[in-house]
Amino acid sequence: MRSDGTRSGRSARRPGAGAWRGARARLAAALLLGLALPGCSSWITTLDDQTGSTTQPRRTVAEPLTPAQREHRRILASYGGAYRDAKLEATLAALVDKLVAASERPDLRYKVTILNSPAVNAFALPTGDLYVTRGLIGLANDTSEVAAVLAHEMAHVLARHAAIREDQARRVAMASAAADPTDTTGALALAKTKLALASFSRAQEFEADGIGVGIASRSGYDPHGAPRILAAMGRFSTLRSASGSDPRSLDFLSSHPATPERIENALANARQHPAGSRDRDAFLAAIDGLVYGEDPVEGFVRGRRFIHPKLGFTFTAPEGFTLENTAQAVLGNRAGGDPALRLDIVRPSADQSLTAYLNAGWIENIEPGSVEETSAGGFPAVTATAKSAPWWFRVVLVKNGAEVYRFVFASKTRTPEIDRAFRESVGSIRRLSLAEARNARPLRLRVVTVRPSDTVDKLAARMALLDRQVERFRALNGLGPTDTVKPGDKVKIVVE
Repeated sequence: MRSDGTRSGRSARRPGAGAWRGARARLAAALLLGLALPGCSSWITTLDDQTGSTTQPRRTVAEPLTPAQREHRRILASYGGAYRDAKLEATLAALVDKLVAASERPDLRYKVTILNSPAVNAFALPTGDLYVTRGLIGLANDTSEVAAVLAHEMAHVLARHAAIREDQARRVAMASAAADPTDTTGALALAKTKLALASFSRAQEFEADGIGVGIASRSGYDPHGAPRILAAMGRFSTLRSASGSDPRSLDFLSSHPATPERIENALANARQHPAGSRDRDAFLAAIDGLVYGEDPVEGFVRGRRFIHPKLGFTFTAPEGFTLENTAQAVLGNRAGGDPALRLDIVRPSADQSLTAYLNAGWIENIEPGSVEETSAGGFPAVTATAKSAPWWFRVVLVKNGAEVYRFVFASKTRTPEIDRAFRESVGSIRRLSLAEARNARPLRLRVVTVRPSDTVDKLAARMALLDRQVERFRALNGLGPTDTVKPGDKVKIVVE
């Protein structure tokens, strides 16, 4: 969750009276699914399905930004900014130069930006701007796998997929803006258009896979890097989906080829090319020390606890909840998605009371008589309940200076026990001590050499993670369910 002037991305700006009016179902969807970034992703999240504005950094110059500059800023704002690591940036820049030289258009120029996000994602703009998250880089196990990702994204530019998707997304945005929200026929037409976009994207993915494997192979890299990284992403997605921490995984499966299908296609492409280098040792040396998971600057999750050192507060989710920190909000739910929670930060006008803001129209169907002034962790607060079948909501606004922490809990079952758990969760909010804020450090990847006495279980036990250490270790190191480690192997573990 962002802590700069934009606060929490799309939710940062004060919602107008009609911002969520008539959108009670969308509120539930936001709680359960989160907010995906619009754009042109091609590996994990589809970015052509959603439109809308986001808060941009304030400009200090009068010159208007180009569309590419605006998109670049929006991407940085949505993905935690650029991740700065001179060694890793130089490694990727050299890799891109090598791929370009072997591509069908060596005259084109590309620039790669590492995004400071734990998400597993990569995408390209028509301008040749390539983006890859540190989450995806950390999941890779050799240079050939990252080469496969970047070559795939270059292929989207070479085949003009990025430009085509941008044009199609713009048309969808125009249709959405012009549509009458009460016109169900128009809404149906828009939905069909989005489905057509998703179907077209599947064809693009296969074409880009084939072009990308060829580029990587001609660059001297192992063409089997593509099926390996696809398999790793499939295992990672399954792991996160099983833990309930990635409720958006269904968006990937609904708009892209199923992972086994893409792996089979990538394997078929790879077999048509000669063997190449994996360049594993150099790659692992480059990512040794890479930040893993959330950057504490934007807040981070430890089990059921969310900690934000920069804003100086923490809270604990109800028992059984899994939390995920995104650029827009903190999302949480139990397995199956019910109940769920969302926390974001807004800054209402200074003269607006909490009760007035609660009734400002951003949430409907507040139950009569449910509004209650209270406190949470020493902060002034106001709470109320709302209904929208089959959901009911416990809304709590907590004021900390000029900012309001907006908790929204949702459940399909309304019982005193569930409501008590919601209230206790909000009541757990408190200020961090200076020592707690100073000691908040990110988790990092550490590359270690397997010793004769080491096993997968022993290495996984060294991971500074609270749950599913063995499964996470296997996913992180590209190991299948029965794969073992050998003395002398280099593997990644997560340390504090």
